[in-house]
Amino acid sequence: MTGPGRRVGVAVVGLGGAVATTAVAGLELLRQGSVSAAGLPLADLQIAGRPVEEATGLVPYESLVVGGWDLDGSDLRKAAEVHGVLDPRQLADAADGLSALTPWPAAGDADFCRNVTGGNVVLAESRRAQVEAVRADLRRFREEQRLDGLVLVNLASTERWPDPAAPVLQSAAAFEQGLDADDRAITPAMVYAYAAITEGVGYVNFTPSLAADVPALVELATQRGVPVAGKDGKTGQTMVKTVLAPAFRSRALQVEGWYSTNILGNRDGLALEDPNSLESKLSTKGSVLDSILGYPVEDHLVRIDYYRPRGDSKEAWDAIDLVGFLGQRMQMKIDFQCRDSILAAPLAVELARLVDLSQQRGQGGVQEHLGWFFKAPMTADGGVPEHALHRQEAALLGWLASGTPDGGSGAAR
Repeated sequence: MTGPGRRVGVAVVGLGGAVATTAVAGLELLRQGSVSAAGLPLADLQIAGRPVEEATGLVPYESLVVGGWDLDGSDLRKAAEVHGVLDPRQLADAADGLSALTPWPAAGDADFCRNVTGGNVVLAESRRAQVEAVRADLRRFREEQRLDGLVLVNLASTERWPDPAAPVLQSAAAFEQGLDADDRAITPAMVYAYAAITEGVGYVNFTPSLAADVPALVELATQRGVPVAGKDGKTGQTMVKTVLAPAFRSRALQVEGWYSTNILGNRDGLALEDPNSLESKLSTKGSVLDSILGYPVEDHLVRIDYYRPRGDSKEAWDAIDLVGFLGQRMQMKIDFQCRDSILAAPLAVELARLVDLSQQRGQGGVQEHLGWFFKAPMTADGGVPEHALHRQEAALLGWLASGTPDGGSGAAR
């Protein structure tokens, strides 16, 4: 079935986390009509003078059905209370929808994410057995909910990276052999990505963890015609960088140094207290600046610190040193006091809708036009991605318009 009448499932890894519970609550409140669509980037988009859903077949928000996995087996109302993102009225209004969802047992491995654990674990120790359990969950979800489409979105905590050059990650055939051999270079994130691809389910990696971007899974997704997108959602500080850096370049202002620091106290922040998980995160946050500016910024420093009292209210500070005409120095300072999950949840929802649209259009493999959402966008050939936000937005809007019957006469907000 195609078009806006479709019923589309969103299977979430990390369903009990702050981002996922915020997304589920938001969808429930939208269905009730008790909140506006503020913060959802595609909510008011027009294609050729028509709403984007009508023009393209993008599934409406109210047609999304959410399920998924988490190491914590608490229902989503209890999880949302712990995370403290929703205000009391929002939590009360969304309570029935949240209480109705309990995470499925997750395929975890404490060796890859030491600071986030739980007892809601799938009874499968080998990587192959974990894959089969996830695939069975996807099939059951599709059948029980009578879904017309299905997308898997990874919102789990950041994992440490294995060696990206490990032989098992270099080809689809080697990956299959690695699953059978229980090769621990295959991470939990890759287990979910592989399961999604082999079930014909579109895949989104909103985390910095290595997953569908390894050569083996890019090859498999291309072979199977399954859309994959990622990685690491571009929500706050890095989004600001990809707006400002093109402006500095266009005005020939030399960036001499850029110091960035973040404090946050949610579960993602706790995961990043582990140095190995933190290294994975910093690798994606630090990659954008040199690419946009066209030269290396020697003094580009990025810090992330877990600070429990702040909870989900993240604070990001930037101190930027610039050199202008006649060698005169200038400074810009930014203090972005943001809500981590409030920024991330709507992007995850939009990505699920867009990857489902890719499936409707029969477009498998790496979805480069979705780079607008990510700190480290995937590219089909493994080349350097575009990072500038305005160029990424143009690519996304062009792709959306290109699938309309009139060939796309433009998109407008």
